[in-house]
Amino acid sequence: MEVEEAACLWMLYRRCQRRKKKVRKYWVHPILHDRMTHGMFWTLYPKLRLHEDKFYNYMRMSMKTFDELLAEIEQDITSTSTMMRDSVSPEEKLVITLRYLASGCSIADLHYGYRLGQSTIASILQQVCAVIWQRLKTVCLPALTKEKWQEIVQGFEKYAHFPNCIGAIDGKHIRVIQPDGTGSMYFNYKGFFSIVLLAVCDANYSFIYVDIGAYGKSSDAAVFHNSSLYKKLVENTLDIPEAKPISGSDMSLPHVIVGDEAFGIMDLIMRPYSGRHLTYMKKIFNYRLSRARRYIECSFGILANKWRIFHRPLNVGIPFAEAIIKACCILHNYVRARDGYRYEDTLFEAPMESLLEGNVPRGGMSANTTRDKYAEYFITGGRVAWQDGKI
Repeated sequence: MEVEEAACLWMLYRRCQRRKKKVRKYWVHPILHDRMTHGMFWTLYPKLRLHEDKFYNYMRMSMKTFDELLAEIEQDITSTSTMMRDSVSPEEKLVITLRYLASGCSIADLHYGYRLGQSTIASILQQVCAVIWQRLKTVCLPALTKEKWQEIVQGFEKYAHFPNCIGAIDGKHIRVIQPDGTGSMYFNYKGFFSIVLLAVCDANYSFIYVDIGAYGKSSDAAVFHNSSLYKKLVENTLDIPEAKPISGSDMSLPHVIVGDEAFGIMDLIMRPYSGRHLTYMKKIFNYRLSRARRYIECSFGILANKWRIFHRPLNVGIPFAEAIIKACCILHNYVRARDGYRYEDTLFEAPMESLLEGNVPRGGMSANTTRDKYAEYFITGGRVAWQDGKI
C-alpha cells in the first residue's frame, strides 16, 4: 500500500472512530478524496507525528502539548454540520491555525496546501483563535493574587537582581495593513500602521497582563492610562503586597513595575532617570532598571520569533487581527509553561535602552523619593560586582 493511501485511510479511520461510524472505503466524496490524497493534513501530518523534532518545528509545540491543547478546545471547534460531505475535523482546524500563526503564510498558501476553500480557512482561523482566547485566558493569564505577586518578585530578584519588582511593562506595535476608513488612527510614530499590544511580563518571559486593540497613533503612556491595569493600580484593587525590607538594607521599599521613559513615574511604576548628564548613582539605577525592563522586550522578541505571523503586516480586518494577537499571547504562555523554550525561539537580543524623545509626565514627590531610595540601594547593599563596567 502506498504511504499516501495508508495515511489517508488512517486519518479516515480516526475520524470515523471519533464519530462512532463504520469505515466505508467504497464511499468517499470527490472533494474529500482530493483532500485525502493531496491535502497536507492527510499526507504530511501523520508523518510529522513520527518525528518529535519535526513536529515541534512545524507546530511550534511538542506533540504532548498539541494533544493537550486539542483536548481543551476540541468540543468548541467541532462542526455541527449535518451535510452529507464530511466537515473539517477539530484536529485539522487546529493544525491549520497553528501553521498559519507559526509560519506567517497567507490564506492562499493554506488553501493550496490543505485543499480547502479560502473562505473556509478564514472562518476556521477566526473560530480557533477566538476559542483559544475564550477557553484558555483564565488558565494562561490567571488572577494576580498575593501569592502570584510574591512568585514574580522572587523571579526578578533571582534573575534580574531587582528587588520588589512585580513585572516589566511595555507596548509593542503589531504591524497591520491600513484598515479601510480609519484615516491615520492606526498610523504610528514609527511610520507604519499598527495595533498596540500593551503587556506586563514576569521573569520567565511569560505575560501576566495584556491589553490589545489600541490605535497605533497612541503612545504607550496613553494606552496604559486607558487600560484596566491602570484603573486597578489607581484604585488599589490588585492585591499587591505591602512594602517590605530588602536584603542588604534596612529600607522598606514598595513593590513596583518597571518600564521605559514612555511611562510616567508613579508610586508603583519605575522609569529611568532622564537627561544626559547623570550622576553615578542615577546611571547605576538606569542600568539596573534596564536589566529588569529588558524581560518584556525579550518576551516580545520570543513571541514574534515563535509565531512568525508577526513578521509581516496582518492583512485582515481589525477584529480578526485582534483575535490573532490574543491567541498568540495565550499560546506563548501555554507553550512556555509546558515545553519551556527552545534555542531557536530566543534568537532575539533586546536593546540596552529604548528611550523615547518628548515630554514625559512627571511623578509626585513620593514616587521620585522611592526611585531615589532604589538608586541608593543599588550602590550600597544591593550592589553587584559587574555594574560599574556597564555604565
